[in-house]
Amino acid sequence: MKEIWDAIRKYVRASDKALLLAAIACSAISCTMLYSIATNALIDRCDLSTFRTQAIASVLGLVVVAVLSILDYNKFIRLWFIYAPAALILTSLTFTGLGYKRAGADDQAWLQIGSFYLQPSELLKLAFILTFSYHLARDEENMNKLTHMMLLILHALVPIGLVALQGDYGTAIVFAVIFMAELLSSRVALRYILAAIVLIPLAGLFAWNFILQDTHKNRILVLIHPGTDPENLEYQQDRGLAALANGGIFGQGLADGNYVTVPEMHNDFIFSYIGQAWGIIGSLIVMVLLVFMTLRVLTDCLNSKNLQGKFICIGVFAMLFAHCFMNIGMVLKVMPVIGIPLPFMSAGGTAVVCMYTAIGLVNSTRCHNVRKYRIFYEIEPD
Repeated sequence: MKEIWDAIRKYVRASDKALLLAAIACSAISCTMLYSIATNALIDRCDLSTFRTQAIASVLGLVVVAVLSILDYNKFIRLWFIYAPAALILTSLTFTGLGYKRAGADDQAWLQIGSFYLQPSELLKLAFILTFSYHLARDEENMNKLTHMMLLILHALVPIGLVALQGDYGTAIVFAVIFMAELLSSRVALRYILAAIVLIPLAGLFAWNFILQDTHKNRILVLIHPGTDPENLEYQQDRGLAALANGGIFGQGLADGNYVTVPEMHNDFIFSYIGQAWGIIGSLIVMVLLVFMTLRVLTDCLNSKNLQGKFICIGVFAMLFAHCFMNIGMVLKVMPVIGIPLPFMSAGGTAVVCMYTAIGLVNSTRCHNVRKYRIFYEIEPD
């Protein structure tokens, strides 16, 4: 028993407690907001069961963090042949009869198993961060050879293409951001960076002409020419801005306020309700928490003793940054509505558990920073 308690104390001391406390604070705010939305009966799709799901997912996420902190990421990252195919198969099942399209969504990105709903693309993000980090760490010395670079690009294109086929372009962008962040943090040659600067606009032009539907194009165009939308696609964002303005400096409070209702205010637009309930002060507190978390992950990256740990932290940093930037930008009407949840805040059991899992991965790199690794071999610490 003494050995067990000694091990627990060891991992508590080594853990990034500030990062974990910030995540818990975000979950507490999320549960508070969801309970307020449910008890005030502001929208039909958020009731007390939504609050309970979020609370249970947060507790489960903390358990996952604890387990991952004990496990050595250098070992389980090499089990890619188990978790990567599993994530790909689950995501592929969304194209079958098990696939489910949530009300108000453009994409069929969920699996319905009885009364349980799973969003496998969230699992695929984690699998991609792990597999790409492992691939890049093992191949960094050779990555600038054309064949090796093509394999790295192919590694990223598989999940990006799969979620894009679902119609989940927001998640596809998150995958692309993770890929670019990890690649730029490696020894990538300047010629590939220059090639990307040329090719990315061309890819965007191709997507505009041959991939995006008219609805998606109009969501971008209304940001440039507001008030010119015949399909009223601006409605959700206009309501979101009205909700933020309605909060003023100190907000309407959590009960009996004069609230502005916003479609998906419990989910992708929860930031609008935070601003409405707690005002500018509450909005700034949430933004500071999220910025702190992303920077804390980046700090853990700088302290990582090996390439695998470094790339895992960069991948998690990129995922958190992309989610926060796109979600808050969407509410502020500077980004198109793209269906990206706010980390730890938006309702959704799968997303919450996966975000905690990402934090657990970062914490594992911190707790298991004893040995130093090179590309293909391990050396004893100095």
